[in-house]
Amino acid sequence: MPSSSSTLLVQPKDQIGGLLKGLSLIQAFDESMPRMTSSQAAAKVGITPAAARRGLLTLCHGGYACTDGKYFWLDHGVLGLTYAYATSTRLPMLLQPTLDALSERTRESASLAVLHGLDVLVAARSTARKSLTVGLGVGSRLPLHCSATGRVLLGTRLGKDFESLFKAMSLQRYTSHTVTDPVRLRRLIHQCAEQGYAMNNEEMEIGVRSIAVPLYNVAGTAVGALSLSSRADRMTASEMKEQLLPVMIRSQSWVQRQLS
Repeated sequence: MPSSSSTLLVQPKDQIGGLLKGLSLIQAFDESMPRMTSSQAAAKVGITPAAARRGLLTLCHGGYACTDGKYFWLDHGVLGLTYAYATSTRLPMLLQPTLDALSERTRESASLAVLHGLDVLVAARSTARKSLTVGLGVGSRLPLHCSATGRVLLGTRLGKDFESLFKAMSLQRYTSHTVTDPVRLRRLIHQCAEQGYAMNNEEMEIGVRSIAVPLYNVAGTAVGALSLSSRADRMTASEMKEQLLPVMIRSQSWVQRQLS
């Protein structure tokens, strides 16, 4: 699902379908499937094996993928796409020093996440030397319904925008603590909106807790979310709220002044 801004600005007649397929193929590779045949890639992207093979071979030609004739995998050229985003987008560049300072001060993992379609993407991250490493990196996808960043960003959406996202997202259960009941989840998100922060208490991974606050620009539009993650044996949910939230709110205020 594209972002709402992309949907409004780009009409179907102005789109290049092959480019979108190529980008979808790049995003199809992940930790569970770092190498794929063209048929496997086609199934993940939703295109024909022939189209997938042509797309993958084109990516190989451009230095974005490699192949041994049967399997395909991403090449180092893809790093250029990450670099282009990181160096041309203001928010990650602005937030990185803040994330580093937060992580160093709290000894926890700090992240900037942005809403993209039905997912939350990690746009920047900093991990203190002794803090939790949850296996997340820049570009990692998080679910809307049970991540702290997802909930706090959902809480900034109003009316039809919120209803569209809420009804379209998948309520997958990741642990026994994951809230998947729509009524309870809707009430929880509204609560996040009222209190100005959200928490994830072992709902994505047992032993991991996180807390997030939204980031607004001068127009009052939420442009991302700031989060801190910790091991459950380091801090209780109440301790995270008491000890981490005040520090995060100060960082939130500073960032929002810079976005004015």
